[in-house]
Amino acid sequence: MKKDLQEVADIISNSKGMIAFTGAGISVESGIPPFRGPDGLWSKYDPKCLDLDYFHLNPVESWKAIKSIFYDFFGEASYNGAHKVLAQLEEKGLLKAVVTQNIDNLHQEAGSKTVYEFHGNSQKLVCLQCGKSYVPSEVNLNKLPPKCEHDKKILKPDFVFFGEGIPEAAYRKSLQAARDADVVLVIGTTGEVMPAAMIPTEAKRNGAVVIEINTEESNYTDGVTDYFLQGKASEILEKIYGMVK
Repeated sequence: MKKDLQEVADIISNSKGMIAFTGAGISVESGIPPFRGPDGLWSKYDPKCLDLDYFHLNPVESWKAIKSIFYDFFGEASYNGAHKVLAQLEEKGLLKAVVTQNIDNLHQEAGSKTVYEFHGNSQKLVCLQCGKSYVPSEVNLNKLPPKCEHDKKILKPDFVFFGEGIPEAAYRKSLQAARDADVVLVIGTTGEVMPAAMIPTEAKRNGAVVIEINTEESNYTDGVTDYFLQGKASEILEKIYGMVK
C-alpha cells in the first residue's frame, strides 16, 4: 500500500487536469448513510417520496420524509478530511473539478470551488411555478409543504427526483471535464447509477489514469481502475496529500 500511495502521490503531483468523481461513500464518514444497501436510507424510508409524480400528488407526505432525511438529518452533517483534501488539491492547482453524485453540499462547505453536481443540491429549494430559489434557512420547514413567498406555489428541493432528468449544464460540464482529464480520483462510488457512472469510463477512454479509493471493490475495479486503494477515503487522501509535491 505504501508503494502504491507514493506512486499515486507522484501521479497527482505531475497531473495537469485531474478531476475527482465522488459518490455517497465520501460522505459516510460525515454521518450520512448511503441510499442503497442494508443500512441505506431506502431501508428506512419509502423511495416514492422522491418520485416526481408522487410529490405533485402528495406534497405533504413527500415533504415529511424529505424534511426528515435532508434537513433534520443531513443538516447536522459537516465535511470530513476527504472533502477537505480535495479542496486543498484544488487550491494547489492540481484538481480542476469535483464531479459529484452527492447532494449534500459538503464539497462546497469544505472549500471546493468548481463542483459539478450531477444530481443537484439539497441546500437549495426552488419554486415550481416561478423558479425563485431559496436556501433552507429562509423557509419555514415546520409548516409543510413550504411555499414560495411570491406566488404561494410549492417549493421543491433542487435535486433530481426519480422521473426527472439530469441537470443539463452539470451533465455537459462533467462530461467535458472527464474528456479533458489526465487523472481521475474515483471516491466512494460503486458505479451503479447511470448516467453518472460513465464519467470515469469516459475519462479512461481518453487516456486518463483512474485511481479508485473505496472501502469495497466496485464496478470500476476490474475493468477501469489503474490503482485501487482500499479503505477510508479521509485516511487514504490525507496520507497521499502528505506525499504530494
